[in-house]
Amino acid sequence: MAIEQIKLSQLRALVAVADRGNFSEAALHLDLSQSAISHAIAALEEELGVRLLSRGRYGAQPTPIGERIIGHARQVLEVLAAMERDAQLERGLGEGRIRIATFRSAAAHLIPPLIARVQARWPGVTVTITEVADVERVEQELRTGRADLGFTELPAPAEFKTWEVMRDDYVVLLPPTAPPIQGAISWEQLSRYPLIMVIDNGSCEIKLRQLLRTSPQAPKIAYEVKEDSTALGMVSQGLGVTIMPRLAAEPVPTEIKTCGLPQRLQRVIGVAVVEEMLHSPAVYAFLDALQEQQQAEAALRNPQDHS
Repeated sequence: MAIEQIKLSQLRALVAVADRGNFSEAALHLDLSQSAISHAIAALEEELGVRLLSRGRYGAQPTPIGERIIGHARQVLEVLAAMERDAQLERGLGEGRIRIATFRSAAAHLIPPLIARVQARWPGVTVTITEVADVERVEQELRTGRADLGFTELPAPAEFKTWEVMRDDYVVLLPPTAPPIQGAISWEQLSRYPLIMVIDNGSCEIKLRQLLRTSPQAPKIAYEVKEDSTALGMVSQGLGVTIMPRLAAEPVPTEIKTCGLPQRLQRVIGVAVVEEMLHSPAVYAFLDALQEQQQAEAALRNPQDHS
């Protein structure tokens, strides 16, 4: 078997048939004739000396060895795509554009250092940020093509390719007169305070309400407000406590005390792009900046691993 005779077009045809389940849709996807797809698969099977696909009246399904070969083919194509992206970036992006959809706390705390990394290396790239009320609207911006990538909560729907950015714990924010609490507050202690609830009609509020419903002694909701800043201002005035993700509370006013919940609650923040959409080099530059920043932060947290 001469493995060097295998062509990239054959691997692309194999992956396309595996993804779509038949030759005709694979041909449409690759803008080729069905006979060209059939010929490519047949030639690949001949080169490898194994049957990769089982053909039937209802389409084509990978054989057991075909499943393994398809996995290798995907890896080869992913490596080639990465090579092409790196080459494009090294040649210079010129005038690229990145449109980001995000919720407020990510816009304030996570995105600025990433933009700084991108523009330090590729000053021609412009970034526009659309702040929306919740992650559902972030995902809608991506679906409609109004945004190239979005900051959302994970797990996201299967139509998106995602990368985890951080895990954000919910915290209790106590008024200045509250006694300091080390670690987590108890439900009994928490129930002594009026609760200031932030109403965002999104996943943050839903998660918190679910936790409170299952708690043995939940605090009573005394106020409902729409903005995190309003809730923090009310806590500063001693009107009660509020509960929110730590990132949403930053920067916490110095007079406010913080502690953990009786039961840990967190949200996983990630970056998402539409899986099937073609993305510009500028988008990949942003994702590369994200990876570089995470590696730098990991090195700071674990210096012994990088000595």
